[in-house]
Amino acid sequence: MSEGMQPVAGNAMNGISRRELLRRASAAVVVGGMGKLSFARTVEAKSSTAADKKEAFPDKFLWGCATAAHQVEGNNTNSDFWTLEHLQQSMFKEPSGDACDHYHLYPQDIAMLADLGFNTYRFSLEWARIEPEEGFFSNAELDHYRRMLVACHEHQLTPLVTYYHFSLPRWFAIKGGWNNAKAADLYARYCEKATRHLGDLVGYASTMNEPDVSQLLNWFNLPGAPAGMSIAEMMQAGLANVRKELNAPEFADFFLGDGKKTRDGLLTAHAKGKDAMKSVRPDMPVGFNLAMSDDQAAPEDSHLEEKRADVYAPWLEAARHCDYLGVQTYSRSIVGKRDLPVPKDAEVTQTGMEFYPECVEHVVRYAAKETGVPIIVTENGIATEDDTRRVEYYQRALAGLKRAIDDGVDVRGYVAWSLMDNFEWMSGYTPRFGLVAVDSKTQKRTIKPSAAVLGNIARRNSL
Repeated sequence: MSEGMQPVAGNAMNGISRRELLRRASAAVVVGGMGKLSFARTVEAKSSTAADKKEAFPDKFLWGCATAAHQVEGNNTNSDFWTLEHLQQSMFKEPSGDACDHYHLYPQDIAMLADLGFNTYRFSLEWARIEPEEGFFSNAELDHYRRMLVACHEHQLTPLVTYYHFSLPRWFAIKGGWNNAKAADLYARYCEKATRHLGDLVGYASTMNEPDVSQLLNWFNLPGAPAGMSIAEMMQAGLANVRKELNAPEFADFFLGDGKKTRDGLLTAHAKGKDAMKSVRPDMPVGFNLAMSDDQAAPEDSHLEEKRADVYAPWLEAARHCDYLGVQTYSRSIVGKRDLPVPKDAEVTQTGMEFYPECVEHVVRYAAKETGVPIIVTENGIATEDDTRRVEYYQRALAGLKRAIDDGVDVRGYVAWSLMDNFEWMSGYTPRFGLVAVDSKTQKRTIKPSAAVLGNIARRNSL
């Protein structure tokens, strides 16, 4: 939600309408006409120097940036989110529209990423494009993603491919989404088809992005909501209206549905999806990406271990049977009965998170200890208009990551969120996570100073 947004009329609770509370709850999930393309560099990269071994990262370390299909491609018209964005009582601040038109401009964007000094690109396949109607698989769309993979290899970028990043085919959501008893088998079929077409070019595969979020939302409180109501509860309060407007009584997606059924459906889908991928390409490294806050105990009445058992434990167990675990972290949480509000004197980002880059070191240590598998930081960054704060955030985050590596934690890579300012789900285009700015009218890319700073670290493989 952008600053200064006023309450809207209708069924007000504590001065704030139910619709506005739903919008705020949805926005809090963020844990972001085509003209001639041009790159406007705002800073020149410094020439690389010999790296001090004390500052160097491991050989073959993955340095990259991430995107998600729905957030950057544009016009994902067969997805559940596109449908939800255009409801009369939408929880989305604005529709995704053309987004960054990455669907057409990926060759230039991939070249830009490599030119900045990175060696890895994490992006997602869009299931709603590949299987727009149940049982129909589009070879044209599969070929599109194969061309993206080829472009990565042409620029010596290792592709980290996420098979499912929040958005779903509309037909799948109408059938109940992850609450549907057949969901896991439908997902496994998609994974098999996609891997058969693309798997030989994939560097690392992720079955799904942040599948623990549905449980994580139970621990977030929303300022202005009825007493004791979590974000998850606020979002569920609007599900009946969504189903009524869509005339789809079984509709459920990643955020809207029975949270525990969603978790169970996702756990089964991950296992079956991984097996389907491995059946096609047994040597393909497969894992998933887990949303993790740097959870710290409140001084009194902390339920930290309860939160970890509820949110992370089932997924950390699943990760023990994977080739790697992707961890995604942005800040810390002080855990009481639920997550406490950000300290009053803390610096906060555009999404209301505390500026706390030390979360990276703490989370990778915890995840590695709990799973015993290699760790890749597959998302980390901040939403800010002040790029100098982004630079400091990355520098401190990487200093902490290096300390963990020096202590023997097996970390294989670091991927920043995000390559470009993009569509940040329910918050629309307000949060600015990108290393590269995008003009929504002309699609002009402008490289920020933080991109050169992080790119130079990647090029040197050293702080």
